Parts: sequence; structure tokens; C-alpha cells
Amino acid sequence: MYRLIRTDSQNPDFKRLVSLLDAELAITDGEEHAFYDQYNKIDSIRFVVLAFQGDEAVGCGAIKEFDPQTMEVKRMYVVQTGRGKSIATGILEDLEDWAKEMSYSRCILETGVRQPDAIALYKKNGYSLIQNYGQYIGVENSRCFEKLL
Repeated sequence: MYRLIRTDSQNPDFKRLVSLLDAELAITDGEEHAFYDQYNKIDSIRFVVLAFQGDEAVGCGAIKEFDPQTMEVKRMYVVQTGRGKSIATGILEDLEDWAKEMSYSRCILETGVRQPDAIALYKKNGYSLIQNYGQYIGVENSRCFEKLL
């Protein structure tokens, strides 16, 4: 079992999980990591969900406003030992609920073609492939998704 809490990007558990995520992405993204990394700074993120098993934070996700109707899902991560337990789905659902509570009607996100588990997670949770948006337009290794809330 796990429990979720809502917080912000100043939370030390969130910062720790993001550093683990960035270490994994540096390997997965290879030479393209610097490009993606510049769009994943956490200092402006105000809406973070953390998943805990006992006293240990094992997963995170965040949303930030993209436009007045849309939240962008950012920084989704679950530690290796927590994977396969629906923790990421729980985090994602809570982020969507939070967005709805704030009257947003859509979530969007970007992930990489080298992250098949992430793509499967988003498809399983009702996200549809869309044209790459913003800084991801023309980036071959990016896949963008949306879900209407």
C-alpha cells in the first residue's frame, strides 16, 4: 500500500526523487539530455504529488500551467522497487483530480520514445498521442500526449 500527499517543489523528498529521475534520464536520453533538461527545472512547480510507502517517498509527479485551460504533467517518477504496483497511476490520477479542482480541462505531457514504460502508462490512463507542442515541435524522439478532463 502507498499513500499520496500534495506538496510543492520545495519538498526535500521531491527534490531527492527528481535527482534520481534525472540520473536515469541522463542515461536514457544520452546526448539529448541537455536539451530535455532545460525544460524540466522544478523551481517554478507549485503542484506536486508524492507517493509514500511507510515513511519513504517512492514516487512523484507534478503539474504546471501550460495555458488557462491546460496543465502539463511533469517529473513523473517511481523508484525501481515501487514499479509495477500502480503507484504511477495513483500519482497521475491525483494530479488530474487536482487540475480539475482548479478548473483545468486538459492535461498534456511529453515523454521520449526511449521510455516505453512511460508511454504505456499514459496510454493505459486514457492519454492520446497529439502533435508535438512548444519546444518539442520537430523533436523526433519526443512523443506528446493529452487527456481531456
